[in-house]
Amino acid sequence: MELKVITMESEAFYALMEEIIQRVGAQKPPRWIREQEAMELLGIKSKSHLWSLRTNLKIEYFQDEDHPKLILYDRESIERYLESNMKKSL
Repeated sequence: MELKVITMESEAFYALMEEIIQRVGAQKPPRWIREQEAMELLGIKSKSHLWSLRTNLKIEYFQDEDHPKLILYDRESIERYLESNMKKSL
């Protein structure tokens, strides 16, 4: 394997780095997530606890009538739920 060296001016290098940082920062995680990831975000291990949060409308979810076993959870509603239940230390 042959190694090649690429040279560029400092200004061009920093412009390239800034563009890379903007692109990486612009990538958002998916809005709809599966059960396991929802449980990880919430820090819970119990499916019944997740069910309770869902049925008590604490977090938003989507359930397709044609595929009732597939339930997707709204990441943003989970984050809002966590924020609203956060305990601030003194």
